[in-house]
Amino acid sequence: MHQFLGFIMEINRQTGLVLEGGGMRGVFTCGVLDWLLDHHIDFPYVVGVSAGACNGLSYMSRQRGRARYSNIDMLKKYKYIGMKYLWSQRSILNQHLLYEEFPERIVPYDFEAYRNNPAVFEMVTTNCLTGKACYLTEKNNWDRLIRIAKASSSLPYVCPVAIVDHIPMLDGGIVDSIPVERAMQLGYSRNVVVLTRNRGYRKTERDIRIPHFIYKRFPRLRVVLSHRCSCYNEQLEMVERLEDEGRILAIRPERKVEVDRMENDIKKLQDLYDEGYACAEKVFAQVSFNL
Repeated sequence: MHQFLGFIMEINRQTGLVLEGGGMRGVFTCGVLDWLLDHHIDFPYVVGVSAGACNGLSYMSRQRGRARYSNIDMLKKYKYIGMKYLWSQRSILNQHLLYEEFPERIVPYDFEAYRNNPAVFEMVTTNCLTGKACYLTEKNNWDRLIRIAKASSSLPYVCPVAIVDHIPMLDGGIVDSIPVERAMQLGYSRNVVVLTRNRGYRKTERDIRIPHFIYKRFPRLRVVLSHRCSCYNEQLEMVERLEDEGRILAIRPERKVEVDRMENDIKKLQDLYDEGYACAEKVFAQVSFNL
């Protein structure tokens, strides 16, 4: 059994599911989520950031394999990552394909299944005006749901600012990459946290002050971008402390992650997906369920 401080971790109705982002490293999360769907395991609360938000949407609609398809098969077929999209869409991603063609035509999103899922699902964005995290949910308006998902995954510098509720927003990972504190504030005392980096990983890049001519309309956004590395490292330290205290169950890659944020090597992506599925099977075999 997965033991913390002498007791066995129990997953129950006070357990939340927290999904980190990480761009294409999110295929690890796809593997974890497909394992959960294969075993009919639901959580009352799910919160996702960036890629974690997009992959979490398919988990919430119970469309097993859909997130994997978008990250691996669709990337192989459409090659939707590239500098060429900066010219046509001001984005390093083909956002038209990802947020219009994919959910509406290629693999239609089951909005009714999502809406009928009783679980709360929040996606994290960064408010460009305040520099603070927003935790947004939507169960009725399809267009707003897609706008939130797009905003949550709009990387700074290489994606345009997204608009949700007339507010300019960017990737939630700028200020809250691993929103476990949000889950705890809402009363979910124990949480399963799916990470896309190995334990012990820390960003080695130094924070730099963002010059005023970048995002000049958003001075508070520049401030949080200037502390992005240290903020993420602090969250990683918090997660490891909570894990050691037995307050969270962390599922993360065991092998050194060789997939980068904009990875396009299909074999690497498939291997990381398979590792996510295997890690979920290994970890959840050692816990008790009371859902």
